[in-house]
Amino acid sequence: MNIYNLIDDICQGYTPTKEEVEALLCTYEPYNSYLFSAAQAITKKYHDNIIHIRGIIEFSNYCRCSCAYCGLNAANKKLKRYRMEPKEIVETAKEAYDAGYRTLVLQSGEDLWYTREKISEIIKGIKSIGDIAITLSVGERDYEDYKQWRKDGADRFLLKHETINENLYNKLHTHSNLENRIRCLNNLKELGYQVGDGFMVGLPGQTLGDIAEDILFLNRLDVDMAGIGPFIPHPHTELKSAEAGSNEMTIKAVAITRLILKKVHLPATTALWTLNTEDGKKAFDSGANVVMLKVEPYKYRRLYEIYPKNLGNENSIKQERLRMEELILSLGKQVAQDRGDSIKFLEGQ
Repeated sequence: MNIYNLIDDICQGYTPTKEEVEALLCTYEPYNSYLFSAAQAITKKYHDNIIHIRGIIEFSNYCRCSCAYCGLNAANKKLKRYRMEPKEIVETAKEAYDAGYRTLVLQSGEDLWYTREKISEIIKGIKSIGDIAITLSVGERDYEDYKQWRKDGADRFLLKHETINENLYNKLHTHSNLENRIRCLNNLKELGYQVGDGFMVGLPGQTLGDIAEDILFLNRLDVDMAGIGPFIPHPHTELKSAEAGSNEMTIKAVAITRLILKKVHLPATTALWTLNTEDGKKAFDSGANVVMLKVEPYKYRRLYEIYPKNLGNENSIKQERLRMEELILSLGKQVAQDRGDSIKFLEGQ
């Protein structure tokens, strides 16, 4: 198999097989550099040289789920739990808007205290502030919930499938199953959301073939955004003793995803930055064009710990955004000024 020709063919629109994606995941230098350069060229062609900064409000760390890798899991009795009131969430959104954010991700554990009506109230409150794109990331909910929130003005929904290996998925998510997760994703697409999906790299028991299938699943689902990050073990989970996923393999997966899903938004995920700041930067030259920054108050940030991370010194929302803008500019990129809707969505308007 000629790796250079394969990369060129994918850039021209060829959809690779699972075996071909797996071969790209196994590459080494000088093929890696060629792969990353090709991914960057595709990013520049479809997204210019622009990086989108999203704000994320992690508004509750209560969760009904028992995911084997997540520090928010319901069985973690050592975690101090919190919930932000709807009014506080809207006030935080206003501060983020004033700091320059035009997309906000509302993320929580699967916390049913936030009823359909409460989340509707939050959406309407944020929409009254200005032209803000709202991404919901609240897990698996009823079709009617999704339908109502889309009607209220939610623009996007982030729901990662984490691994397309059904046996592995069901083992890690004893409260749910892969079939239902995919059903939810299809419901969101049907309702007109811009859909975000994604997966982890390096889960115990995962193979390179699984990662290849993950990437091809994103293509079949035709997602608008894909978050791909390394697995990081948390000390209060079943997988506490497992080895962390590889940043290098994660960046390869991002680059290959960029080659295949040319128009998709791809973040340099927080997990990448957590393991190695330089790898977070490297992702911007390997296909990524989005970064997410926490904007909820620090007293909550320290408690929203899916995996361990160092939050650093406390700064204002505006200061943190300006610091990221400076970093983006120092890398020779530009900072997006718009909401960053998906290209497919804009083409369909």
